[in-house]
Amino acid sequence: MGVTRRQLLWAGTGIGVAGFLAACSSGSGSGDSKSTAPEGGAAEQPRPGGTLRVGALGKAAAVTRDPHGNQANESDYLIISLVFDTLAVPGDTSNTLPRLAASWKASEDLKTWRFTLAEGATFHDGTPVTTEDVVWSLQRLRNTPAGSARLPGIRPESIKAEDAKTVVLESDYPNAELPLLTRLTTFILKKDTPDSALATAPGTGPFKLDWYRDGNARLVRNDNWYGGKVLLDAIEVKIFESPQALSNALLAGQIDLASNVGAVAARTAETRKDVQVLRRPNDMAMPIVMRTADGPFADVRVREALRLVADRDAMVKQVLSGYGTVANDILGTGDPAFAKDIPQRKRDLDKAKKLLAEAGFDTSKTYDLVTTEDIAGLAESATLFATQAREAGVKINVVKQDSKVFWDSTWQKGALYTTYWGTNDSVVFFASKTMLSDAGQNESGWKNTAFDEAYRTAMATGDAGERAKLLHKLQEIEHAESGYLLWGMADGIDLAGKAVRGLPTLPGYGRVQLEKTWLAR
Repeated sequence: MGVTRRQLLWAGTGIGVAGFLAACSSGSGSGDSKSTAPEGGAAEQPRPGGTLRVGALGKAAAVTRDPHGNQANESDYLIISLVFDTLAVPGDTSNTLPRLAASWKASEDLKTWRFTLAEGATFHDGTPVTTEDVVWSLQRLRNTPAGSARLPGIRPESIKAEDAKTVVLESDYPNAELPLLTRLTTFILKKDTPDSALATAPGTGPFKLDWYRDGNARLVRNDNWYGGKVLLDAIEVKIFESPQALSNALLAGQIDLASNVGAVAARTAETRKDVQVLRRPNDMAMPIVMRTADGPFADVRVREALRLVADRDAMVKQVLSGYGTVANDILGTGDPAFAKDIPQRKRDLDKAKKLLAEAGFDTSKTYDLVTTEDIAGLAESATLFATQAREAGVKINVVKQDSKVFWDSTWQKGALYTTYWGTNDSVVFFASKTMLSDAGQNESGWKNTAFDEAYRTAMATGDAGERAKLLHKLQEIEHAESGYLLWGMADGIDLAGKAVRGLPTLPGYGRVQLEKTWLAR
C-alpha cells in the first residue's frame, strides 16, 4: 500500500487554491477553524481545564508511532497530529494557514520558496526548533516509499537550511501552490531521531504525550506552545474497532467525542437532545476507478458510458443515507476554484448503451469490481453500482478483498475498483498526486498530455485569477476523460456530548485541530 493513502484518508488535507501565497503574513495557523457546537448563549466564554475523552477508529494490530509512516488508524493519526506540528494547516478563510512555518515567500520564477519558522517554537523537552530539524524531517519524509507523492517536484537534496530561521524548498518546476503541500505529513521531529525512539520523541504540538498503550493514549496540555493558549488540561484517546462500538460509547457517556463515526450513528443520535451531531460537507470521496492505460476501460467512450450508468441521487440516498451530496466526476469538490458551472452529468442509459456499442465493449463478459470494507458505505456503493450497471447490459461482479490484499495487489493496478479520499478541498491536490502522467499515486494509469500541460501552466501562473481559469480547463479535461467515476461526496460525521465546545468543522486534518476545544461543564 502507498504509505500516504491511509494518512490522506484520515488527514484529509491537500493542496487548495485560495489565491497566490507568494507572501503569507505570520500567524498561529489555528485561528480560523469554525465550530458548529452550540455556544450556550452569547455570554458563554471559553473556559480552561478539563479532560476531553475522544473515541477514534483503529485496530490494535495496526498501530504505528512513526509520524512519517503509515497511520492506518485514525486514533494514531489523531495522537500524532496533536503531538507534532506540520509547517502549515488548513483554514476556512484560506486553504493554507501558518503553523510551524510563520510565513513563506516565493522567488519570482515560483520555483524557490523560503519558509520562516515561528518565533518561540520549541520541542516538548524545551529545546528550540531549528532549521536543521526541519530539513532533516522533510528529507526523511521525502525518502519514504511514497515520498515523491508526498512532496511532488521536490527532491531531498532540494530541501536546505538557508540560515537559523529560514528553510528553502526548491521545486523542479514553477509551483504557485507549493506551500499547500506542507499541510500534510510534514511533522517535524528532532534531527537524527532514531526509529527506535519515535514512540517517545518530543514534538512541538499543543499537547504532550503522557502515556500510550495499544492505540490508547493520554495527552496533556503544552503550556509552552508557541501557537497560543491551549484550553483543555488533557485529551484521552480511546481506540474502537467499529463505528457502532464508537457511537455506543458516546451515547452511553463513556466518551465526549466520537470522531468520524458515520451516517448510521448520526441517524440514531439525531433524536438525542444530549448529543451534538456535527456534519462536515465534502469530507469523503469514494470514487470508482477505471483503468485507462489498458484493459476493457481504456476506451474513453466506455468510461463515459459507465459514468452515465450511475444513478447518483439513488447512491447518495441509499449508500450515504442522505448524508452527502451528488458529485460530478471531478475530485476536489470543496475547492474555492471547483468548476461548479460544468454541467452535472446525469443518468442516461440510452446514451450509455450507444457508447458501449460504438466502442465494441463486450457485454457478454462479467467484469470484477474490487472493493474493501475499510470504511462504511464503500462496499455498499460497489454493490449498488453493479445493480445499476446491469440496466445498461454491463455485468459486474463485486469482489470484496481484505484490506492488506487490496492495497498491495489491486490499488493502482486493478481494472475496476473503489478507492476513497478524505482530501477534497483542492483540485490541484488530485492533479498533482493522482492524475498527472508521472503522478506518484496515479490510480487509473491515466496519461493525458493536455492535462499535464494545463497543470504545469497553472502552477507557473502567479496571478490567482488567471490560474483559476487554467484550473477550470484542467477540470474540463478531468470531467471528460479521466479514470474516475465520482458519484457523490459523503459528509463527515462527528458526535459530541452536550458540554463540548469549539470543535473544528473543517474536513480532514482540520478536524483534528483541538487546541481551541473546551468543555462547558
